[in-house]
Amino acid sequence: MGFEAYELATTLWGINRSITGDGVRQTLNILKDIIPKLRIIEVPTGTKAYDWVVPREWNVSQAYILNPEGERICDLSENNLHLMGYSIPINAKMPLSELQNHLFSRPDFPDAIPYVTSYYEENWGFCLSENQRKNLADGIYEVVIESSLSDGSMTYGEIILPGYSEQEIFLSTYICHPSMANNELSGPCVLAKIVEWLSTLTDSKYTYRIIFIPETIGAIYYISQYLDIMKNKMVAGFNVTCIGDERDYSYVSTRTGNTIVDEITNHVFSKISKTHTKYDWLKRGSDERQYCAPGVDLPVATICRSKFHEFPEYHTSLDTLGDVVTPKGLSGGLELLKRCIEATTLISYPSASVLCEPQLSKRNLYPTISKGAKPQSTQMIKNILSLSDGKTSTLEMAVRLNCPIWDLRNSLDTLLEYNLIRIDI
Repeated sequence: MGFEAYELATTLWGINRSITGDGVRQTLNILKDIIPKLRIIEVPTGTKAYDWVVPREWNVSQAYILNPEGERICDLSENNLHLMGYSIPINAKMPLSELQNHLFSRPDFPDAIPYVTSYYEENWGFCLSENQRKNLADGIYEVVIESSLSDGSMTYGEIILPGYSEQEIFLSTYICHPSMANNELSGPCVLAKIVEWLSTLTDSKYTYRIIFIPETIGAIYYISQYLDIMKNKMVAGFNVTCIGDERDYSYVSTRTGNTIVDEITNHVFSKISKTHTKYDWLKRGSDERQYCAPGVDLPVATICRSKFHEFPEYHTSLDTLGDVVTPKGLSGGLELLKRCIEATTLISYPSASVLCEPQLSKRNLYPTISKGAKPQSTQMIKNILSLSDGKTSTLEMAVRLNCPIWDLRNSLDTLLEYNLIRIDI
């Protein structure tokens, strides 16, 4: 699935996305080809969501600068990052000294084009490498931005996959970043493949609520509409971002750090990678800011490979497919998210059905002749039975037994088959 996710990323790479506009719609329509049941929802400009308002819709057809020699530079058609996101339209000539006020570069990364936006304050600008900026000659420059800011809508995607229970696992990623591979093509591409996988399951314990949204305003709007439902139904949630490189694994805890999803991520990450990094809430920066805000307090952790702000290519043109995001990296991200989902579904509270230790040998679960060490599977069964008091969760068992929770599954199934434990769903 890592190669499939990478192929999807290459398809989405050139689309100029922002928090609104046709680029978001185009992206969601491509995702809908993969996820036919994906609902694409439009939220009108001016819609209030707590302290925020959905902004005007932004679209752009072309943008560039003509230098004094008449050559195009900072051409949007060459790299989406050349134009500051949400730039207002302009067609003007000006000297370099005036233009410099609208140019953005990164002296610390002199070959990189930075990613810059101005969503909620009208402005315009262009981004270029520091080396290119240093070589700009004095003279008159012509600036052309053919963009529009008009009443329209913010667009997002949602799919709900019903399970046996109305209790939900929540998955979220954002679709508002242009032409950056880890942040943010990896999240939507990994989550799209996860939805494909979940859609094939015929015995889902939980219902899955999955959204593809613009960062910040999308999450705030969604919470404003569904907070009561999410509070009542959510078992655990995962915000998925920066999950496609081959570096370490990392996650950002919830605000309190003591929810069930904190326990799940702590457990899964410790079994996936012993060198993973746990970031405290004070290192937040993605949509966990909204899902875990005071008064919202949903059990949502953000999972990543290299965390946003923490890898050198972050928010620059250096965040590319091939160099940063790879099929192998995406495959690791997919496995990580699948394990987090799997761990959530495996949490239960088994109760022993027999008082004292049951006779396992008559059920062919224990050797009839005692001759030293018992098989590991036998010891696992005995340990699970000894902890099945109806109060100890399978996650607590896994931690105590120092094994992944998914390694308990076969033993639990065996004990259920022989009616030695019961699990209330």
